[in-house]
Amino acid sequence: MSEPKKSKKSKEEIAKEFDLPERKSKIATILKQDGQAYCLCRSSDSSRFMICCDACEEWYHGDCINVSEKEAKHIKHYYCQRCKEDDPSLQTVFRLVPVPGPGPHIDEKKPTKKKREKSACASSSSEKRCGHCEGCLAENCGHCDACQGQTKNGRKQRCELRICSNCPSRKKDRAAFKASARIKKRRRSLTPEVILNPALQGDRQCYGPGCIMTARPQSKYCSNECGMKLATTRIFQVLPQRIQEWSLSPAVGEEQNKKALESIRMKQTIVRATLAELDKRHAELDLLVERAKRCTLDPNALENTDAEDEMSMYCITCGHEIHSKTAIRHMEKCFNKYESQASFGSIFKTRIDGNSMFCDFYNPASKTYCKRLRVLCPEHCKDPKVSDTDVCGCPLVKNVFQLTGEFCRAPKKSCFKHYVWEKIRRAEIDLERVRQWLKMDELVEQERQVRQAMASRAGVLGLMLHSTYNHELMEKLCAGKF
Repeated sequence: MSEPKKSKKSKEEIAKEFDLPERKSKIATILKQDGQAYCLCRSSDSSRFMICCDACEEWYHGDCINVSEKEAKHIKHYYCQRCKEDDPSLQTVFRLVPVPGPGPHIDEKKPTKKKREKSACASSSSEKRCGHCEGCLAENCGHCDACQGQTKNGRKQRCELRICSNCPSRKKDRAAFKASARIKKRRRSLTPEVILNPALQGDRQCYGPGCIMTARPQSKYCSNECGMKLATTRIFQVLPQRIQEWSLSPAVGEEQNKKALESIRMKQTIVRATLAELDKRHAELDLLVERAKRCTLDPNALENTDAEDEMSMYCITCGHEIHSKTAIRHMEKCFNKYESQASFGSIFKTRIDGNSMFCDFYNPASKTYCKRLRVLCPEHCKDPKVSDTDVCGCPLVKNVFQLTGEFCRAPKKSCFKHYVWEKIRRAEIDLERVRQWLKMDELVEQERQVRQAMASRAGVLGLMLHSTYNHELMEKLCAGKF
């Protein structure tokens, strides 16, 4: 035990020696307090090493709680015994101490002069050793034949690592030994670890049907042919009975899969009918556009204007105040402007027979294909120019949904009420097509999973590995009804 220091240190000196980031504020607090009682001893002596509880902020002397100043440097959060009893979840947390990784053991102690003299005297009188080379200073490797105790002509051999490198007759042997040692080490690292089965050790007869040969080491058979013959024989013995059991007792899972398959096929039929209806709507839209091209303009179509046309509103994209008459055109241009700044690409090109509704513009910089709808892509598919003689051609309705059989004959360039109506209707049809195709892909994947489950359940492997015990069937068989 070291004697206590007679010279008392000030509070400032103790704070500087125990300068931990977590306790700087607490040390500053204790330095301001005079005459306060601390620790378990309830004394005001702060000249000794002290540590603070991080829960109650009470200060304790290190010697009173058996915590030295050296140990406290490794503590991150300290909790006193009273706080631990009140809250068992509080535990003292220590700092992480870096642990050096495992490395090769290096013996820093060099052999002394007496050891070198002793090793030199142990050699034969006909062989001279220098006493200061690598071979003279090395120790036994413990792996070579000499270290294992083998002798030559009744004489004990020296370890190959301890051969003097300055001896001309031994230089070639030492180099050859090092090369062979490297080869052995490489082979040991490349050779996989073999786990031996104690049940397959010794001489045993082959398990093959009718075979009387000895089995191979760590195997049940003398050859691969015997293993295949035994497996084939077992399949022919067990499989007929399993097939009979499968036919007599239908599985509940099989019935559920059949119902699920019927439901999936019904949904697929609905999706196909929806796609056919969308194709029909697309053809009708083409006829409407062709009819509008053959009609003449009506100069009086734009004379009737409502009072609402004089109102103003704010653009939902840019926020500017716009006239209600030109609102649709302004919003369309704003949307196209911001939409062209984004990118929607994929490395795969769309492969749908008979439909080219996706843009699929190839970008060589990013090596992707544009995946916007062709009718909505403002970046690669521009709208056709509208001449002064083009007719709007939008079908007119009453009560929102009832078609009147007539269509707008106003100039297409000046008709703000039906602005880009053809583009909107084509986009609506194409979006619905995409939804139906995604639904069809999902149904096809569900059908594949159900069919795979049905095939694996009644397959050879499933019948061989699994068997259901049917109590009713076994009772009937035992009663002799079958």
